[in-house]
Amino acid sequence: MTKKRSKSSRTQKTANRINPLILVGVVAALAVVIVGAVLLSNPTATPAAADVAAPASQLIRPVAYTEQFSAPGEDHLLIDVRTPQEFASGHIHGAINIPVEEIGQRLSEVPQDKPIVLYCRSGNRSNQASGILVNAGYTGIYDLGGIIDWQAQGLPLES
Repeated sequence: MTKKRSKSSRTQKTANRINPLILVGVVAALAVVIVGAVLLSNPTATPAAADVAAPASQLIRPVAYTEQFSAPGEDHLLIDVRTPQEFASGHIHGAINIPVEEIGQRLSEVPQDKPIVLYCRSGNRSNQASGILVNAGYTGIYDLGGIIDWQAQGLPLES
């Protein structure tokens, strides 16, 4: 009988012991809840609050671009953010070429007092470039997306 008691008392002691992994998980979950509550009570402390306050770029489709920016007096800057080789192979009339890798260093060439329209081949680099400009304090940024969509709609390019 002694053996049975010792076996059951060992089982009982093991059952009463807290698994260290569960304890770590509970403490981590509580820390997340507490940090979340603190950040929610002070929204200016969160990086996301700054992102919400700063307007992101606006997506503009090719036809809407031609309608909005072909009107007399509608001054804007059209930037092709592809490589110089891609730009030379064909670009939208009136565009200048500032590759996305250089746009952060060439902000002096990008005016802050007029709308900026960006495009690339597929829309990925123009999205990156618009983020760079928005983070630099620019407003009135339009992302035209990719020249692929432009051509698919039968709109012209120049060399």
